[in-house]
Amino acid sequence: MNNSIGLLKAEVLSELEKDILPFWLDRMQDPAGGFYGQMDGCGRLIPDAPRGGILCARILWTFSSAYRILGKAEYLSAARNAFVQIRDKFLDRQFGGIYWSLNADGSPLDTKKQFYAIAFAVYGCAEFFRATGEEEALEMAISLWRSIEDHSLDVEKGGYIEACTRDWQPIEDMRLSAKDRNDAKTMNTHLHILEGYTGLYRVWKDETLRRRLVELCDIFMDRIVRPDGHLGLFFDEDWRSQSDMVSFGHDIEASWLLCETAELLDDAVLLARVRDCCSRIANAALEGLQPDGSMIYEGTPAASFDTDRHWWVQAETVVGCLNQSQKPSGGWLNKAIRCWDYIKNHLIAPDGEWYWSADAEGIPNTRDDRAGFWKCPYHNGRMCMEVLEKY
Repeated sequence: MNNSIGLLKAEVLSELEKDILPFWLDRMQDPAGGFYGQMDGCGRLIPDAPRGGILCARILWTFSSAYRILGKAEYLSAARNAFVQIRDKFLDRQFGGIYWSLNADGSPLDTKKQFYAIAFAVYGCAEFFRATGEEEALEMAISLWRSIEDHSLDVEKGGYIEACTRDWQPIEDMRLSAKDRNDAKTMNTHLHILEGYTGLYRVWKDETLRRRLVELCDIFMDRIVRPDGHLGLFFDEDWRSQSDMVSFGHDIEASWLLCETAELLDDAVLLARVRDCCSRIANAALEGLQPDGSMIYEGTPAASFDTDRHWWVQAETVVGCLNQSQKPSGGWLNKAIRCWDYIKNHLIAPDGEWYWSADAEGIPNTRDDRAGFWKCPYHNGRMCMEVLEKY
C-alpha cells in the first residue's frame, strides 16, 4: 500500500506543478488583471468571454491552497490576482454578495445573487486568509457568509434557498444552469455551502457558524440522502423530492466532504453518524463505477444514464475512494488508483489541463471548454492537493 500511495503522490505532484497550475498561470491570466473567462475545447482562448464568479472563486481557492502547501511565489501572485478581481469587480458594494458574472472589461453582466456562487467566494477568501493571514480576506469571507445567512437561510423549514435578485428579492428563475430544475432547494447548493462554511470555520471558530455546519450535516443525513444511499438532487421549500435523478459524481464528492466537516467539528457522536452515512453514499456511488476504473456521470434509473466520464467526477472519485480506503475491506485504494490511471490515459490534454470529458470509448471531448464558466482547476487541483496533504 505504501508503495502505491508513494507513486500516486509523486504522479499527482507532477501533474499539479507541471500541468494544471502552469496552464492557469501562463494561459488564463489576463495581463490587464484577473483571469480570462473561457478557452474552448481545442485550446483556443476567447479573451472577450464573460467572466464567472464561480470560476474566479475556484481559482482563488486553488492557488491559495497551492501556495499554502507548496509555498511558491507565483502561486501567491495568482491567488492575489483572483482575490483582487473578486474584491474590486465581483463584490457588490451596494447590496453585498457577489455578481454572477462580469463582462470581459470587468463591468457587471448578470447581477443576480446565486448562493452557490457566494459560497464559493466564502471558500476562496477563507483559504486565501488561511494561506496568507491577510485579515481583509477573512473579513470578506465573513461578510459573504452573513449575506448567505441573512438572505438564503430558511429559518422555518431548514436549509437554504437557491437565488435572489441583486437586491435580495425573490427571483423567478433560480436555476444554476439551463440543465437544472427550477426548484427552491438543491443538493448541489447545500453541498457547496457546507464546503464554504467548513473552510471558513477552519479559520474562524464562530459558534453560529458551527451550529449551521451541524445543521447542514443533519440536513444531508435526514433530508438529502435517500434510503438507497444516493443523494436526492432537487427539492421544494418543504423538502419534498422533485426528481429521481442520480449524480454519481456528487455522491462520491459528498462522501468525503461530509466526513471532512464532521472531523473538523470534533464531535464524536456526530462523526460516527456521518461516517456511517458517508459509507452508504460511497457504496451507492459505486453503481456508476465502470470496469475501466472510471465513473459515469448521471441519469435516472428508469430512463438512461449519461455514460460520459466527466473530468470533475473522476477527480472526486479518486478523493472519495481514498477517503474510504481506511477500511480494511472494499479495495478502495485500488479503485482510487485505477481511476487515476483512467485520468492519465484519457483526460489529461497533451497541450495542458484536462478535457471536459471522455466518452464510453475513451475518446476525449473537444467540444466543451478546456477552461470556462464551469471548467476550473479546483476539482483536479484539489484532488492532487488532497493526496499530497492527507495520504
